[in-house]
Amino acid sequence: MNKFDNNPFIKRVGPSHGGLQCVDVAGLCSGRDKPLPFSLRVVLENTVRSGQSKNRKIINQLIDWSSSSGPLDVALDVSRVIFPDSSGLPALMDFAALRDVLVQKGLDPGVVEPVIPCDLVIDHSLIVDHHGNADAEALNIHREFERNHERYVFFKWAQQAFSNLNVVPPGMGIIHQIHLEYLAKVVAVEGDLAFPEFILGCDSHTPMVNALGVLGWGVGGIDAQSALIGEPYRIRIPGVVGVRFIGRLKEGVTTTDLVLLLTERLRKAGVVGDFVEFTGSALNDLSVPERATLSNMAPEYGATCGYFPIDAMTIEYLKETGRDPAHVKLVEQVTKAVGLFRDLCSPEPEFTRIIDIDLSSVESSIAGPFRPQDRLPLSRVPDAFRELVSRNKNDGGFSELPHKKHGVLAIAAITSCTNTSNPSVMLGAGMLARNAVAKGLRTPEYVKTSLAPGSRVVTTYLESANLINPLEKLGFFNVGYGCTTCSGKSGPINPDLEEQIVSDSLVACAVLSGNRNFEGRIHKSVRANYISSPMLVVAYALAGRIDINFDNEPLGFDKNQQPVFLKDVWPSDEDISECFGGTLDADSYVRNYANIFEGTNNWKKLKTPSGYVFNWSKNSTYIKRPPFFDDDFQSGRGVGKKDVKGARVLCRFGNSFTTDHITPSGEIPVSSQSGAYLMAQGVEPRDFNAYTMRRGNHEVLSRATFANQRVRNLLVKSTLGGVTHYFPENIEMPIYEAAQKYLENSVPVIVFAGRDYGMGSSRDWAAKGQALLGVKIVIAESFERIHRSNLVGMGILPAVFRDSESFDGLGLTGRETYEFEGICAAINHDQDIQVTAIDDQGHETKFLINADLFGIAERNLLLKGGIFPEILDQFLADKSKIPAMPVGEYV
Repeated sequence: MNKFDNNPFIKRVGPSHGGLQCVDVAGLCSGRDKPLPFSLRVVLENTVRSGQSKNRKIINQLIDWSSSSGPLDVALDVSRVIFPDSSGLPALMDFAALRDVLVQKGLDPGVVEPVIPCDLVIDHSLIVDHHGNADAEALNIHREFERNHERYVFFKWAQQAFSNLNVVPPGMGIIHQIHLEYLAKVVAVEGDLAFPEFILGCDSHTPMVNALGVLGWGVGGIDAQSALIGEPYRIRIPGVVGVRFIGRLKEGVTTTDLVLLLTERLRKAGVVGDFVEFTGSALNDLSVPERATLSNMAPEYGATCGYFPIDAMTIEYLKETGRDPAHVKLVEQVTKAVGLFRDLCSPEPEFTRIIDIDLSSVESSIAGPFRPQDRLPLSRVPDAFRELVSRNKNDGGFSELPHKKHGVLAIAAITSCTNTSNPSVMLGAGMLARNAVAKGLRTPEYVKTSLAPGSRVVTTYLESANLINPLEKLGFFNVGYGCTTCSGKSGPINPDLEEQIVSDSLVACAVLSGNRNFEGRIHKSVRANYISSPMLVVAYALAGRIDINFDNEPLGFDKNQQPVFLKDVWPSDEDISECFGGTLDADSYVRNYANIFEGTNNWKKLKTPSGYVFNWSKNSTYIKRPPFFDDDFQSGRGVGKKDVKGARVLCRFGNSFTTDHITPSGEIPVSSQSGAYLMAQGVEPRDFNAYTMRRGNHEVLSRATFANQRVRNLLVKSTLGGVTHYFPENIEMPIYEAAQKYLENSVPVIVFAGRDYGMGSSRDWAAKGQALLGVKIVIAESFERIHRSNLVGMGILPAVFRDSESFDGLGLTGRETYEFEGICAAINHDQDIQVTAIDDQGHETKFLINADLFGIAERNLLLKGGIFPEILDQFLADKSKIPAMPVGEYV
């Protein structure tokens, strides 16, 4: 008997109502005065389908949800997990290490297998070593395979070792665009059951797929691994914020300009951890690629997701991208039948609150130089930059002499993320380049220009529109299909310019069409980074500097020495629309994705081992067996098992401390602890690669923790970089070395921080690294959602100050020893934790903190010591259910 037979929540959808079984969301919510938000309808469907229909309390809480409802704790069945290689590598390595544990215990390692489908896209390994010429793509790919041979061998081994894993080889495109254009199903089918997908992605920009009506968001690899072994994903939904769009964008204004305004508005409104759902009449005119730009930046405005309901635009996009017509029909039929489809007659749902945005008010903007929410209208950019350059660094400026020639543009990158899924702005960039070339304009030689398409379809439509050539004439040659500049893989800049930056302390700039511009992220020598549309990337590249006023300063001069202004080369919306109409068809997508899993010749030539168990090489500096299932790491885990006494402060940070600060993603400096380790292993600096690609080596990543050269540890105010004071001797040393000394002496360490600790990428190594340094507790004014969850997953207690207290407000210095009482009661029963800080003279400062935990599942996980003891216990709980290891089968 089917588990849904006679279930009143289930209806049949299909011919004569005898087709697929679906949860009747509309029927469940028929008694509401105002409709439930579409995003919560997907959550409701999931809770019913996953068997929680037995728990009428949860179902009723969702059905009766209102704007005044408190946070909802729900457990969701995950349909699918998607990884980039940067986070997929450590997750799969952990699975491989778990198989080793079973082999050691004489058990069959084959039982360690993802129980749900898992897609992995290798897209975070490309570095822009070469640019500005026709050979750039081929040379960068050659170097990529040369650097990452060991990693790629592991991925290809994993592809055959795990039956539920699909690997998209390097060179195909970026994870989010492939997800949007090909992998996302919107409605999945298992047997005769049809249901909306709920996915988790190990990249914080996973919400880009929300543009298609797929509910999903970014998590760390720790949460993903839990889902892969079959654990429900638990989340607390504080609220659902409606963003109501009305009106139309003005001529010349792009969806990039809109998303920068959206990010600014929502950060100020405070939507961290909330669902954001878009509504309003303007949705009818926003295509899925335009919506994708807005959903992609959900992490930047702080939301869990940026959800667009399934509607006619969704169906049209599925057709445009060459999806199977029968499946497209199924998506429309199912979602309409069960109340998950938005149409022109759909009443506006009830929201916790509504934020109105009139699209006609949006103006051309960029954001920077440190954060994506710091929007600047183009007219304000020159004055804002000059003011920042002259401001003292203690006030957030650069503390430089104003007469120096700052603002030179070192990097102009049309990057893969955020924008290349939107053909209108990509075609607009190409048309602007064409118009500029026709006027005789060229980019200065010192500007590093690059184009990294999000998928091969981008190249197809640019070629079809005859826009490749003008882009290349301005230096925007294709450098490869992968995540590059906006994740710190911009490669070297002009050497003469870099020398001048060092010798004259110049503040050089980068403009990129990405989504992140945090300090130290883009390039170590480029201190001011700005996010813009692809069209403005081309414009700033022509100008060669950031402090240009486009209204009254020319981009350059034509052949007759007449000034050429931005307005003279900016394409009209009508021209872009006409160009768009003739360049894309469904066949382009079908051809592109026909052989997506086969890869390039470089991939096909890789020779890889087979079998269930990976053969770890002791000499590898890329792939080292992770330590998280080892007895040394497992022992003593679980911060709630006993109170913490005699703790020292490892470091103290201010507001908006990002996961890039905690675990950098860019190049590995020779002078760093990680660089010293690699050289000791015989690795030459040219082969260091980036931190991102070394995430399979915990020795590198533990040394990289808090090692970003732009880190400001407020215990050492005079020095930037990963340094701290080691107490009680009060000796300044690298944070990694201090942590090792504390570990050797069995001294627990804690971290203090300000607001929004851990904002940025969903980087599980930002939590893993802290765990390896011995961090037991992080006390902050507030946490970003993903990083807080990752800390719990690594057995680290995230705690918040009470009653608006703060480190400075309590008069703390960080030199004290700290004692924590009541940790177990706080975890179990949500009670306060008593903290006593004792200074060198024995004076005590007492204050209370709260454990920042969501639900019983997180509390239990923390008590166990994190996800790795949990996974190990789960597999070894009943050994009788695991077959013995086949004799002679594994080495």
